[in-house]
Amino acid sequence: MAKERIPNWLNSSLWSTTPTVDDRLHCFSLSPTTTTTTAAAAVSEPIVQPTVPVSPPAAASRPQSTVTSQKYEFRDPIDKNSNNNSNDNDQNASPSGVSPDDISRQAQLLAELSKKVVNFRELRRIASQGIPDGAGIRSTVWKLLLGYLPPDHLQWSSELAKKRSEYKQFKEELLMNPVTHGEHPLSLGESSIWNQFFQDTEIIEQIDRDVKRTHPDMHFFSGDSPLAKSNQDALKDILVVFAKLNPGIRYVQGMNEILAPLFYVFRNDPDEEMAAAAEADSFFCFVELLSGFRDHFCKQLDNSTVGIRSTISRLSQFLKEHDEELWRHLEITTKVNPQFYAFRWITLLLTQEFNFADSLHIWDTLLSDPEGPLETLLRVCCAMLILVRTRLLAGDFTSNLKLLQNYPSSNISHLLYVANKLRSQASN
Repeated sequence: MAKERIPNWLNSSLWSTTPTVDDRLHCFSLSPTTTTTTAAAAVSEPIVQPTVPVSPPAAASRPQSTVTSQKYEFRDPIDKNSNNNSNDNDQNASPSGVSPDDISRQAQLLAELSKKVVNFRELRRIASQGIPDGAGIRSTVWKLLLGYLPPDHLQWSSELAKKRSEYKQFKEELLMNPVTHGEHPLSLGESSIWNQFFQDTEIIEQIDRDVKRTHPDMHFFSGDSPLAKSNQDALKDILVVFAKLNPGIRYVQGMNEILAPLFYVFRNDPDEEMAAAAEADSFFCFVELLSGFRDHFCKQLDNSTVGIRSTISRLSQFLKEHDEELWRHLEITTKVNPQFYAFRWITLLLTQEFNFADSLHIWDTLLSDPEGPLETLLRVCCAMLILVRTRLLAGDFTSNLKLLQNYPSSNISHLLYVANKLRSQASN
């Protein structure tokens, strides 16, 4: 009975083919007792060249390519010696050929961005297919999709100046030492300046540790170079300011992984003025992005209708609706609780399941959804399960949990294609 619910387009061997290479290493494994206060540590993964978005599954063998810009001064993203992939290429290296789809999409985005008033519906449609690298397009589009830039071009300059000045003021007021004389250091009252100082110090130390672990395979974030140090300082300042401005949630481990893609994209904007203001721009875009997910980081809300467990339950129900056979095998037969793997998928927006370039591609689609990133995120997570359904149906608790906590290398374009098909299936 359940098998009849599987759409014909999912029966293609394309979705169930076992990858020939799966040497991804994860240093994070969820256990049933994991809570939202302990998110994933940074992961070192092999680098896979980002794929070109396609529609039909038959296009799986199309050449992969990206569009790059020679103006990118800060692009030193991956240490090519950090993995053993036979196709080791710097993810931003200029390929021998450029996909016609990339060229067309870049032209469409540039045309849309050049309009006096940006058409958000059209912008989302184009960006959801993947934003080509180079020309600063992704940086500008993400700022628009996150509501940081208004649709009217004439307002961009004044709005950016106001926001950047506001962030500078935040730093001046919040990052300076708040302790003054006149109060005993051992005062433990909630309103005590010293008590607040010790709490802040603990959070700052946690942020510092996490920032130093952010993408250790990327020179942009890791190492002792002046560039890496500067970028680490910027990430740290953003997270500290956020923690101080949001005392109800403060900082939770894993937020650095959500901030990293934003800062990377904005800091690599070929426009020097934009790149120089990446810290302020990243802060406000981070706040906007996290506003739709912040309840997932609040342990007190775990069991509420807006907490992480409720969202994971939605994913479980979503899978049941689209593939009841797989859902039954995972949760009833093998008893693989979705919290064991989906917790990290959802809270860190899939930044730890794929290489960095592919994560950016996925985020193009997440940020383009007019319903909000969460809806698309759940569809992508469900598609991830469906893509490996044959292996899951043949596996037991141990093998399935290992597979889902160490998700195999995938064609991101086809993953997003399946996720989009799930959207259309749900609307019918």
